[in-house]
Amino acid sequence: MYRYHCLNPIAQVGIEKFDEKYRRTENIEEADAILVRSAGMHEMEFGMNLKAIARAGAGVNNIPLEQCAEQGIVVFNTPGANANGVKELVIAGMFLAARDIIGGINWVQEHEEDGNLAKATEKAKKAFAGTELEGKKLGVIGLGAIGVLVANTAIHLGMEVYGYDPYVSVDAAWRLSRNIHHAKTVDELYKDCDYITIHVPALPDTKGMIDKDAIGLMKKDVVVLNFARDVLVDSEAMVDALVSGKVKCYVTDFPTPEIAGVKGAIVIPHLGASTEESEENCARMAVKELKDYLENGNIRNSVNYPACDMGVKEEGNRITILHKNIPNMIGQLTAVLARENMNISLMANKSRKEYAYTMIDVEADVPEAVEEKLKAIEGVLKVRIIK
Repeated sequence: MYRYHCLNPIAQVGIEKFDEKYRRTENIEEADAILVRSAGMHEMEFGMNLKAIARAGAGVNNIPLEQCAEQGIVVFNTPGANANGVKELVIAGMFLAARDIIGGINWVQEHEEDGNLAKATEKAKKAFAGTELEGKKLGVIGLGAIGVLVANTAIHLGMEVYGYDPYVSVDAAWRLSRNIHHAKTVDELYKDCDYITIHVPALPDTKGMIDKDAIGLMKKDVVVLNFARDVLVDSEAMVDALVSGKVKCYVTDFPTPEIAGVKGAIVIPHLGASTEESEENCARMAVKELKDYLENGNIRNSVNYPACDMGVKEEGNRITILHKNIPNMIGQLTAVLARENMNISLMANKSRKEYAYTMIDVEADVPEAVEEKLKAIEGVLKVRIIK
């Protein structure tokens, strides 16, 4: 029996994927797995029984990844599950920036009791005129699940699209339209594009990437869109650019006191993935990842441990070991089994920076004494026997 705990409401279509082997618990200390959306976890202490955390969404800045890795807790996210929802809002953001749709709607509401509204509209509408997206240059920084969808959609809108991502995956490259230009440097994209949208994770080298210097390279009247993470844009530099007129419009899904209310800023209350479809897709994917890890030991879409897959566990026991990525670890692990005359039928080992993961299928049951010997090896963080 596995126990799971939900820190946030999780879509029922996802929860229904848990079968009779799973039970929900309100006692987080006894949970084998935690499902979370936006709840902050940095101040939490995790019990010894916790094996995995699944974030029903892409961003994981609310989870202490390093602490979890050190405790042998695998953290999953659901990349791509909410990509279409975010893509649609990004496209909507471009339309809102291109034409003063919001200003026009507000004007109509302010004059709703005007008996000559239709006539007044014809005089007033020129104040809300804008430009079309067709023929404009769009720069997409980050060509992951969302970036690829935005870039491809913009092509169909008649935009000239430039993409920049030095780490683009093979899968993303296959899905990317052949009509998209590949910028060799991000500076090239800054200098040439009328619209710039950011789709990268918040990492030490990406935080504040849209700063005074980056904005200085951009065209006058550029439109910047940020539906990834608020910390990617230097708020002070962006406010200055809006006030000076360098940036025509800044569209963001992250309200902050610094940017809210500034002329030229279109601030949306974090609605990117707030669609029924996105929440359901994220829930299904998160539960699927947890079940595969708990039942088979497989890791897919982890943000703190390497991907590793040995398929469905067959006969015998499967030993899973989360450990530091150090020399001679595999030799030590297999030596323990050899001394116990245990035959290895299948094994996999993967590493990711300073952490690694090893799965070993053995034909016999693993005695508790063997499990303890594996745990005693220096650098081993967690051992689990799947029977």
